[in-house]
Amino acid sequence: MLCDGAMGTVLYGRGVFIHRCYDELNLSDPSLILAIHEEYLQSGAEILETNTFGANRFRLERHGLSDKVCDINAAGVRIAREAVAHFKEKQAGEAWIAGAVGPLGVRLEPLGKVALSEAREAFAEQIQALVNAGIDLLIVETMPAVNEAREALLAAKSIAPDLPVAVMLTVDDEGRCLDGTSPEQAASALTEAGADGVGCNCSTGPSTVLTAVESMRTATHLPLMAMPNAGMPRAVEGRNIYLCSPEYMASFARKAVKAGTQFVGGCCGTTPNHIRAMKSALRAIDAQTHIALTEPTHAEMSAETPPLPLAQRSTVGRLIAEGKFVSMVEIVPPRGIDSSKEIEGAKLLTSLGIHAINVPDSPRASARMSAQSLCIQIQQQTGIETVLHYTCRDRNILSIQSDLLGASSLGLKNVLCLTGDPPKLGNYPDATAVFDVDAIGLVNIVRRLNHGLDIGSNAIGGSTNFTIGVAANPGVPDIEQELRRFAWKVDAGAEYAITQPVFDLRLLERFLKRIESFRIPVIAGIWPLTSLRNAEFMRNDLRVSMPEAVMLRMAQAETPDAARIEGIRIAQEMLAEVRPMVQGVQVSAPFGRYGLAAEILESILPGSTTKRSAS
Repeated sequence: MLCDGAMGTVLYGRGVFIHRCYDELNLSDPSLILAIHEEYLQSGAEILETNTFGANRFRLERHGLSDKVCDINAAGVRIAREAVAHFKEKQAGEAWIAGAVGPLGVRLEPLGKVALSEAREAFAEQIQALVNAGIDLLIVETMPAVNEAREALLAAKSIAPDLPVAVMLTVDDEGRCLDGTSPEQAASALTEAGADGVGCNCSTGPSTVLTAVESMRTATHLPLMAMPNAGMPRAVEGRNIYLCSPEYMASFARKAVKAGTQFVGGCCGTTPNHIRAMKSALRAIDAQTHIALTEPTHAEMSAETPPLPLAQRSTVGRLIAEGKFVSMVEIVPPRGIDSSKEIEGAKLLTSLGIHAINVPDSPRASARMSAQSLCIQIQQQTGIETVLHYTCRDRNILSIQSDLLGASSLGLKNVLCLTGDPPKLGNYPDATAVFDVDAIGLVNIVRRLNHGLDIGSNAIGGSTNFTIGVAANPGVPDIEQELRRFAWKVDAGAEYAITQPVFDLRLLERFLKRIESFRIPVIAGIWPLTSLRNAEFMRNDLRVSMPEAVMLRMAQAETPDAARIEGIRIAQEMLAEVRPMVQGVQVSAPFGRYGLAAEILESILPGSTTKRSAS
C-alpha cells in the first residue's frame, strides 16, 4: 500500500512561514490542508496521514496552544476524512485515514527531565483525540528512541486495543536509531511490545531507510513500513532543497517492496509528484512474487560490563566505601594557558596529605582552561587524585559521551556531575548554552558508561569505572525541589555528594535529616571568607545562606589581615561542627590562596603542621 508524502514540505512551498505551528493550520486554514490531502489522493496515495505530527502538549506549548490538543487533532481527522469523502464521490477509489503521532520534542528520562509516565500521558491525550475523531489506524513516526516509541505504543493500546498501530523510527548515517539501538533490536522490542507494524521513516534518505528495513525484516514477522526523506537537504541559493527526484523515489519503492516492505511512502522533501512516480512503480511489479520472508530472530541488546566495586575504582571511592573521612581542596583552572601556580598549589596540598583535588568546570560560566586538562596535569605532575567537575552547559550528549570516554582513557577516576551555571552569569553573557541534559541525566550517562554501555546501550568494550559524585545545596530557597532532585540523582546512580559552602549549621542538619531514607555519603563544602565584601558577595550574588552572626564577625575585622584570620577561624569552627555529621570536607581556596585551605585543614592533616605556605 502507498502512503502519502510530506505535509510540512508542501506547506512551506506554498509560503507558510517555517516557524509557524503547522498543526494549528487545521483550525485556521483547513482549506489549505484539505487541498494538499486531495492532491496526494489524486497522486495515488491509499493512506492519508493527518496533519497532527506535532499536535502534542509539549510541542504545542511552544506556540501557546497546549490547550488545543483535542481541537487540533480532531480537526486534522475531520479534514482528512473530508478529503477521502470527496475522493470517493468521484469514484476514484478507496483510502484510509492514519492518525499521525510524532515525537514529543523533549528529552525523556533517563537522560532528560520528562518522566516516561508523563510522556505516556501526553501521547494518550493526543491519541485519544484522534481515536475519538475516527481514524482507521495510527502511525507513530519519526521516533528517535525506542523508549519513546514504546510509550506511544503502550498509550495507544491502552486506549484502543483493536486499533492497528504501526511504529516507525528514524536512523542516522550508520543505520542506528538516534539512541544507538540497531534496527533489529528496535524491531524486536516493538514487536514484543505489541506493535502491528514497524518500520523506518525520515532519516538521511532512501538508501539508509532501505538498509534499516532490510535489517528489521530479519527480526520481526510484522508488516514493514518505509517512508524516507527525499535525501538530505542541500543549501541552494539560501534555501534548503531536497534533491532526490521522483524517479529515484520510484526506484526506492520497487526495492523496498522487493525487500519485504508492505507500506511505502515519503517523508520530508517528498511531494505529490514523488508519490505519483512511486504509484507508477508499484503498479509495475507483483510484490507477492518478490517478498522473501525469513524466520525472525530475537535481537539481543548489548551485554553490560559491571563496574568494579566502589572501593577499587579510586582513592575517593575507597575512602567513601570504608567510611573514612575525606579531605578535598578545590583548585580553580587559570584563565590563560599557564597553570604553574595551580600545579604548585597542588604539590603543596599533596605534601600535606590531602586526599584529592577538586577542579571546577568553568565556574560561574567563566572562560578558563578546561577542567579536564588541569586534572590531567595535576595527576601527572603531583600524583594526587583529582575530581573532575563536569557540567552540561556547554555540551550536547554526543560531546558529553566523547569527553567522558576520553577522561576515562586518560586515567581520570572521579566525576562530579553538575548542571552548570547559565552563560548569562559569566563574562560572556551572549554565549549560547546547550543543556541537552541536566545533572540527573548526566549521572545516568555516567552510570551507563560505568556498566560498559554508551547512550544507545551499545558496548564500549569495558567499564569506565568512575566514582560518581553530585552536588547538593542545603540552603537553597526551594528546599523541596532540591530534595526531589537529590533523590532523583541518588536513584540515577550518584554515590556521594558535595554540598555548597556551609555557614549555617542548622540548614545542613535539616537537610541531612530529610535525606535519611535515601542518603549517600555527604561531603561538606567549606569556604574561608577573606573579607566582609567576600561575605556579602557569597550571600547576595551566589545566594549562599549566611547567618547574621557570621556577617557581624567579618564586619568587625578592622584590617585585611584580621578579616582573613577571622575567615579562617569561622571555617575551622565549621569544620569542627560538621565533622561528626558528614564523611568529608571540600575546602575552597579563594583567589588561589592554597595556604588558607591548609590552615583550615591542619587539625586533620598529618603533614600540615610541618609545611605551610601562603601561596
